[in-house]
Amino acid sequence: MISVRQLSYAFRGAQPLSFPDLQVAGGEQLLLLGQSGSGKTTLLHLMGGLRRNYQGSIRIGETELSTLSPAELDHFRGQHIGFIFQRHHLIQALDVEDNLRMAPYLAGMRVDQQRIAEVLNHLGLTAHRHKKINQLSQGQAQRVAIARAVINKPSILFADEPTSALDDANCQLVADLLKDVARESDAVLIVATHDRRLMDQMQKQIQLT
Repeated sequence: MISVRQLSYAFRGAQPLSFPDLQVAGGEQLLLLGQSGSGKTTLLHLMGGLRRNYQGSIRIGETELSTLSPAELDHFRGQHIGFIFQRHHLIQALDVEDNLRMAPYLAGMRVDQQRIAEVLNHLGLTAHRHKKINQLSQGQAQRVAIARAVINKPSILFADEPTSALDDANCQLVADLLKDVARESDAVLIVATHDRRLMDQMQKQIQLT
């Protein structure tokens, strides 16, 4: 479960952004809606422990994120959180399969080849598993980033505009995968988007302004 209370965050020299209270239980899915500049990405980064020095409370289970040291926070993220960024941040020197192996390796978990094969197949990436990232299209690279985020079956999955680079068919494929992973692991799924194709995918929605 993730709980946000009285949360605000200020960039240097700017007015603080204030966010609505929210509580999302395991197995629940939430869509964060809003145009560019509404704070969707900032809120995801705060909940994912990628930004610190906030005001208010962010709790994941029994853990208040502000109480963790940077090293503890890195370990906590690797164990519990999957993050899909707007830019994929894949390692260009590695092929697709090795990029996926990095997720469990960095989290101190066993590399599960069967799990890697399942996710690659689900996302239509099996034929590309030995390609380097620079050999992929933008949409294919985004699907690899999504595969990397779900490999460890995280208890919380954050996705920032995960379908913006995808056509309609792959948009639906990715939406289905994210929801399937959340159901399999009884995980929290929070998606920030302005992609109207996703609005019918999740009932629980919050509009940021």
